[in-house]
Amino acid sequence: MPSKVSCLYLLTVVCWASALWYLSVSRPSTSYVGQVNIPIRNTLKVNKNSTFSNIRTRSVNPHDFGYLINEDKKCESEPPFLVILISTTHKEFDARQAIRETWGDESTFQDVRVVTLFLLGRSTDVVLNQMVEQESQIFHDIIVEDFIDSYHNLTLKTLMGMRWVATFCSKAQYVLKTDSDIFVNMENLIFSLLKPTTKPRRRYFTGYVINGGPIRDMRSKWYMPRDLYPESKYPPFCSGTGYVFSADVAELIYKTSLHTRLLHLEDVYVGVCLRRLGIHPFQNSGFNHWKMAYSLCRYRRVVTVHQISPEEMHRIWNDMTSKKHLKC
Repeated sequence: MPSKVSCLYLLTVVCWASALWYLSVSRPSTSYVGQVNIPIRNTLKVNKNSTFSNIRTRSVNPHDFGYLINEDKKCESEPPFLVILISTTHKEFDARQAIRETWGDESTFQDVRVVTLFLLGRSTDVVLNQMVEQESQIFHDIIVEDFIDSYHNLTLKTLMGMRWVATFCSKAQYVLKTDSDIFVNMENLIFSLLKPTTKPRRRYFTGYVINGGPIRDMRSKWYMPRDLYPESKYPPFCSGTGYVFSADVAELIYKTSLHTRLLHLEDVYVGVCLRRLGIHPFQNSGFNHWKMAYSLCRYRRVVTVHQISPEEMHRIWNDMTSKKHLKC
């Protein structure tokens, strides 16, 4: 007989498929919510934390959004070695599930505790919010704050993750921030780069470091208005596809952001905060912010690879896991 969790998981997948169909066609007269048999909370409780309320100077970017979904007990039993913060969107259930079943599985390493969390804002569609709420009730690995989930609010999403670590998981040693289309070689990340048996680093930040300047072409996805950022060069910053930092940096960046004018380019903004803190990001060639054709030996040398679909995620993970005994 299938377990209760298996049944709930299958029902959630069916609900997601129904919801996406619902969004793609003209809406029927009967409310979709009425057709769902899983109990849905009538209201989403907002828990605003006041951890940083003692900051005396006036904030230019107060980040006063409440939590719509929170997992504030995640780190209570034992501080994790690594917290993984994954920026995602409401419709990316397949990507989240692929990560849960592959490199983001918290139970992969017996001697190294890992906490995996997916970061979301609030959707403008009530059905998608309800589906994420149900998903959260099953997996307990989703954090949602009360801002609109959009590309231009990616910076708010990252700051939400920084705030969460500083508030609820400050005794963690390291944090990985990445995206839902990234494959992460956890063996390399944990044992080659972070090394659990060594003394934890402080004020540490690494990834694929970019040295560039603002794009003034309004047609560009990365357009930066001159009045928002008048300088001709950005400070060194790590590609937002994946970067790692010591957990103490989470609070430092969050507090600095309260007094730093918000920029919509998330990775650039984190670089601006790091410059104000006097923290220089270290270059690491293992972080790739581009697509890379799969080969076992090539992927053994990297930390992250970009633009990986859920199907590829499973295929790569299964191949690497089953061939650990092979040498390159």
